[in-house]
Amino acid sequence: MAEGYDLAECLGAIDPAACSYEEWLRAGMALHAEGMPLALWDEWSRRDAARYKDGECERKWRGFGRCGSSDVKGGTIVQMARDAGWSPAWDMGEAIGWDVSELPASSAPGRIVDPTWVESADLVEPGADWSGSADLVRYLEALFDPGEVVGYVVEAWDDEGAWKPSNKGPHTETAGEIIERVKKHGEDMASSLGWNNAEAGAWIRFNPLDGKGVRNENVAEFRYALVESDDMAVGRQLAIMRELELPAAAIVHSGGKSVHAIVRVDAANYDEYRKRVDLLYATCRENGLKVDVQNKNPSRLSRMPGVTRSGRKQWLVATDAGKASWAEWREWIDEQNDDLPDPESLADCWDALPELSPPLIEGVLRQGHKMMLGGPSKAGKSFALIELCVAIAEGVPWLGFGCAQGRVLYVNLELDRASCLHRFKDVYGAMGVEPANLASIDVWNLRGKSKPMDQLAPSLIRRALKTRPIAVVIDPIYKVITGDENSADQMAAFCNQFDRVATELGCAVVYCHHHSKGSQGSKRSMDRVSGSGVFARDPDALLDMIELEQTDALRQQQEDAAVCAALERAMAELGPDGWRDVIGDDDRLSAKRFLEGARALLSRAGERAALDAVVAARAAAKARTAWRIEGTLREFPRFDPLNLWFDYPVHRPDATGALSDVDPEGEGNRWAGKAGRDRRAKTSEERKKERRAALEEAFSACDTGGGVTLKDVSEFMGVTEKTVRNRVKEHGGFWIDGNSIGRKAQS
Repeated sequence: MAEGYDLAECLGAIDPAACSYEEWLRAGMALHAEGMPLALWDEWSRRDAARYKDGECERKWRGFGRCGSSDVKGGTIVQMARDAGWSPAWDMGEAIGWDVSELPASSAPGRIVDPTWVESADLVEPGADWSGSADLVRYLEALFDPGEVVGYVVEAWDDEGAWKPSNKGPHTETAGEIIERVKKHGEDMASSLGWNNAEAGAWIRFNPLDGKGVRNENVAEFRYALVESDDMAVGRQLAIMRELELPAAAIVHSGGKSVHAIVRVDAANYDEYRKRVDLLYATCRENGLKVDVQNKNPSRLSRMPGVTRSGRKQWLVATDAGKASWAEWREWIDEQNDDLPDPESLADCWDALPELSPPLIEGVLRQGHKMMLGGPSKAGKSFALIELCVAIAEGVPWLGFGCAQGRVLYVNLELDRASCLHRFKDVYGAMGVEPANLASIDVWNLRGKSKPMDQLAPSLIRRALKTRPIAVVIDPIYKVITGDENSADQMAAFCNQFDRVATELGCAVVYCHHHSKGSQGSKRSMDRVSGSGVFARDPDALLDMIELEQTDALRQQQEDAAVCAALERAMAELGPDGWRDVIGDDDRLSAKRFLEGARALLSRAGERAALDAVVAARAAAKARTAWRIEGTLREFPRFDPLNLWFDYPVHRPDATGALSDVDPEGEGNRWAGKAGRDRRAKTSEERKKERRAALEEAFSACDTGGGVTLKDVSEFMGVTEKTVRNRVKEHGGFWIDGNSIGRKAQS
């Protein structure tokens, strides 16, 4: 765990005064195990002047390692530093999830206090003029209304030298009744509250009760939570509490090694109380205050001010400290972590406007911006993105658009490593580009190892900071989507991760996404991608690919053109001099006449080679698919639709204009002739049959002998599990049991 970390830097972030004896000792053992010098441990230990003893570090150091190997290594110090709020400069942290209303217990709003710079607060125990009864009255008045029931405990039992409170204690008296007795008897606390063991002290419950018991269910108002730490010097505890502006109704010195802050959480119910306490504790931990997590429950006992404990006073340090309420504190916390820029006056920058980012793809995308490539399966989206990587690295056009030259990172989430690397070599060859800048392309192969984007982004940023690419290409995003694809708020948060990558690296982010199910020709280009409309609105450039329907005549034309081109190459290599005088220009435009003329002029071996070339050309032409790219751009005017041939493994612009008048699949006038009638709207019965067929196909594909789950079928069909359940109910030929799905036996 310590690899790549500066242990001296980590140690410097830890306050030895905040460490327990065991933590101090483990720090020394870790330094010894990592071969660090004794002087480093000794110098660090001197920062705790109250506990430092000359020679103690050296004596302990000599004993380290005598008992064989230890699991205490450098990672121990790294973790201690992180617990104290430190993080390395290169660590970008982790994104917060978006599907919870409050932060989870493991997260905090952010770091406000640098605990390594906090100076201990002065805490002076009251002198002989201290009035314990006055402290208790002030405490009760600060926390409770006169009519609210208060629970407290004055009886204790000895647990091997540690005094523990009894199980219950009085829990039916009101704050007003207790205050009245305390004022009546003054410093005679035994007469006010009952017998008190001077060695044990006394305890009080900080939330009002219902008078029927002392369990969590007997809490009448979830008003306060206890913040306490036994692992830090008392002065440092209080100093961090003050720095955090904790909204404490009261702070009590325990008479031992801690102060107890009774913090306002103002929760409406137990569930909200738990969330707020988790957030409170996480914020304390994030800022260097090691909170005792045993104190979470709302019916917890805390030290009662106004009594003595083993000769030391349990005294009231402060009331109404920090912010006035939970809401005010949360607002303040958010403000401390607000790194948003202030609004600026347009007048201040009108004559000195900032420069626009230079284009990455001419007329399409600027550097530092985001682009999404959408399209159906078999459109060759991955090949198109690899082509883009090659174009950026070598500084050549991409699909006819000029590209800036620079370094690029391709994040491969779908292909195995060998297939991905071979694709790059194949694309280079098909593009006819000399691989002069292979070092400008980095490939991060993550098939089988990818994480959700909110977890992947920090790792991606750390790696890319070493190479500083001008573009990061992520292929494809369905592998890293977190949340419901159809949820606008969840997908907005997901897309924010691309902003984070672009901002932190100062590079463009390019990614691809698939179309939704069904015919796309009648939809606008920005409405075709699957999921929430956020996908279409978020990127600065959206390029969408849709397949064009080739007519038989167009296919034949393309085959003939491919044959003519193949024969042109064959004759240039194998034909006799002056062959163009024999096979005229017009004949060379007809595949049939060109082939007849070529066979008449070639040798038998040449004829065989030419025929092989013709067969290969026809096969390639038949496999070629036609596509149209439409752009929705934020920074540039919309370009005319770009028609392409996908001639595996690359896309080539349609230079002849053959595709200009070809319609996308599913588009066209449904009242215009037979072709139009074939595209009429489907009846409900036809749609039902399609749904039945899709379910049967999905089940058959997922049925590999080990049982089929709803998740399997939903992922194959690209729909939710709820939709699968509805389809099964409609079909009637399948059963569902929990998360399993099966085919009913034929009767």
